[in-house]
Amino acid sequence: MTRWGLIGASTIAREWVIGAIRATGGETVSVMSSNAERGRAYAEANGIATSVTSLEDITGDAGIDAVYISTTNELHLEQAIAAAKAGKHVLCEKPLALALDDGLAMVKAAREAGVVLATNHHLRNAASHRAMRQAIAAGKIGKPLAARVFHAVYLPPHLQGWRLDKPQAGGGVILDITVHDADTLRFVLNDDPVEAMAFSQSGGMGMRGLEDGVMGVLRFKSGVIAQFHDAFTTKYAETGFEVHGTEGSLIARNVMTQKPVGSVVLRNADGEQALELGQHNLYEAALQAFHDAVAGKGSPSATGEDGVWSLATGLAVARSAATGAAVAIEPGL
Repeated sequence: MTRWGLIGASTIAREWVIGAIRATGGETVSVMSSNAERGRAYAEANGIATSVTSLEDITGDAGIDAVYISTTNELHLEQAIAAAKAGKHVLCEKPLALALDDGLAMVKAAREAGVVLATNHHLRNAASHRAMRQAIAAGKIGKPLAARVFHAVYLPPHLQGWRLDKPQAGGGVILDITVHDADTLRFVLNDDPVEAMAFSQSGGMGMRGLEDGVMGVLRFKSGVIAQFHDAFTTKYAETGFEVHGTEGSLIARNVMTQKPVGSVVLRNADGEQALELGQHNLYEAALQAFHDAVAGKGSPSATGEDGVWSLATGLAVARSAATGAAVAIEPGL
């Protein structure tokens, strides 16, 4: 059994990750919050035995095998490296860090310590995206030419906070949502992006100049071009993911979500065919893969290197939006 410490008393841990840890045979034994009262209340509400207030209380606990880091983004680097050096396996929220060199340093620290480092890119675990990847690999749409991701949503009030008013914490839509698009595109296409061009927008939710909307295009090694639209401001849109090839198209709707929902249609010369999806909890799939990796069986569904790729892509998108120029994506791996 993998025994977990939570670094951060977060909403995502409460809503998804604690349950996924337990459903896949792990146990959450401690939670760290810098606010002692919040930590105690969180532990009690979620059935966690211990709450602590310092990183050392987690990394120095011999009864903890792995940590889940879901603090604000500027804290990930120090916390992940400390955990790795203490011999703890690490599942870290995206983006891994705020700078590419920091993400690479996290990967290096985990490699040197011999521990598993995973990025919590949940969308690649969706049945819809796995079915799309398999269909493309099987040649169902011929040669992929283009893709389209629409991931403009409305950020609910209980999640707004730092995402909209703290640039120093890595707020803004690009490092929150566009990195997910990048990872999902990489996974579905089995291809890597090489260049980004984007425009960002401040539509009234983001404070202090933080972008709350972005549109752009990624170019991939194979020549595929992929457009994306991400936002915190869109109350009534659906999400979707499309891949268009020489012999057909994959049309997915309502799939850019934490929930195991949505549909995928294959459209080609034979008409339309809905792909069969064995819907499952995305986070349970991620945690099962992580637990297996800790046991020496395979890799996590999204590795630290995957997290570096999505971070590099997000940073290139942000730079393009700031400069108005196309920016090369160079993860440095």
